[in-house]
Amino acid sequence: MDSGEAPSGSFELQDVSSSTWQHSNPQHASDSRLPTSTSDDDFLGPEQDRATSSSIYTAEEERAVVRKLDRRLVLFISLLYMLSFLDRSNIGNARIAGLTEDLNLSSSQYEWLLTSFYCTYITFQWMTLLYRVIPAHIYISACVLTWSLIASSQAFAGSFSSMLILRALLGIGEAAFSPGIPFLLSFFFKREELAFRTGLFISAAPLATSFASSLAWLITKAGDHVPIAAWRLLFLVEGFPSIIFAMLAWYQIPDTPSKARYLNQREREIAHERLEEEKDAGKQQMNGKSGLQWREIREALTDRKCWITACMFFSCNIAFSSLPPFLPTIVHEMNYTALASQALSAPPYLFAFAVVLITAFLSDRSRNRSFYVIFHALLGGSGYLFITLGGALRANSGWRYVGVYPAAAGFFSAITLILTWTINNQNSDSKRGTGVAMLNLVGQFGPLVGTRLYPDSDKPYYVRGMAVCSFFMFLVALLAWWLRRVLIGENERWKDQDDAIGKREEEEGLVGQDDSRMRARSKNIL
Repeated sequence: MDSGEAPSGSFELQDVSSSTWQHSNPQHASDSRLPTSTSDDDFLGPEQDRATSSSIYTAEEERAVVRKLDRRLVLFISLLYMLSFLDRSNIGNARIAGLTEDLNLSSSQYEWLLTSFYCTYITFQWMTLLYRVIPAHIYISACVLTWSLIASSQAFAGSFSSMLILRALLGIGEAAFSPGIPFLLSFFFKREELAFRTGLFISAAPLATSFASSLAWLITKAGDHVPIAAWRLLFLVEGFPSIIFAMLAWYQIPDTPSKARYLNQREREIAHERLEEEKDAGKQQMNGKSGLQWREIREALTDRKCWITACMFFSCNIAFSSLPPFLPTIVHEMNYTALASQALSAPPYLFAFAVVLITAFLSDRSRNRSFYVIFHALLGGSGYLFITLGGALRANSGWRYVGVYPAAAGFFSAITLILTWTINNQNSDSKRGTGVAMLNLVGQFGPLVGTRLYPDSDKPYYVRGMAVCSFFMFLVALLAWWLRRVLIGENERWKDQDDAIGKREEEEGLVGQDDSRMRARSKNIL
């Protein structure tokens, strides 16, 4: 790879100068073991040189850089995702605020409004790969501006057909942004750091839904005192803020760690170097090629790990997509007023918000995904089963409402770790991007099922829809166990290969650069 700046449009990590470090550490400046400048060739040097370069920063300095990225990047991305999920799911609140009556929508037409969003959302999943091609600050700003204008325009819909078109366009805008966020974060954080960061932005979904419910309660209460229908005001109030944040994203989102304007030169060096070291451990070589690597894309397409996680995502998405737009209606059918239904829809999501953060933190600390996915899939399945049995036995509405809490906490937490798990076990940018695209392409067919689980003919208990969600959450647990067995098998095969290479080197008295890099290969995260 030639030294110098990577071509524009590449999401490849950029090089930064080490002159700051050499100036502050003159006693090491002449050390022959260390490079005198951090060109690409130096980063790609022998393993012993790379290992030595890890001494240029302390653990405390690295933690300071990570904390700054958390504050300035992850929290901002989480806010954008919260706005995205708010604009996507507030149609459920609009429904009981008068949308169906004003537009004369049948139950089937309302389901088509939900389905149209996911039809385009699935079709445009390939846009995840554009995070690798278009500079992030340009791409994300355009995505946010697009969906915010469309979401606000829903307030002016006058018929089923116009609302159907707007929902389909909204799906395109959000497909370009949301599915690629874990892929984007993988350019800034190590594998063992990703679950908590993914948890932070995924937790914005239940937070957005609880916020939407609270705001919908206020708007519905004030609906009699304004000259515009409450559901139209809801779309305007919740859609407009995204337009402002689209402009802020242009300045707040860095393309790479070395271009983060809120990091100083020293911090940019550290942010770059710590990821370079992990790439060596994962046996990924920076060969100077920018953009997408088609060979790696083909490898990901034939990797059964990607297909298993995609099936897990599909199963989990059936619950993930169905509850937010239907929960206000479900609660309303439990004999609560429309106003009370808006308010009671918020607490389960606040509970899920806290559980997601705790789960993601513990998963990163233990470097384990499978146990947590299995636990939360069983938790979510049990919650839905509780609601199903409550409906079948015609139990008190309070019992059924209690079941919403474990159901929401279960599927939100499982979604978080499935997204992270997909990225963790691919060792190149193109493979990670392809894995995320496959995850979403297959997984987003789940909402096509989920959005049709609660027809009016099944009210007030919706036993069938709850039973289907319960089944698929239990299926997620089974698939997670299978993926764990696959990863254990891969790790054992890699260990045998590495042991054989080491034994051959000892017998021949040779230590090759490629062999030493092979032995440094990191294991799959279980």
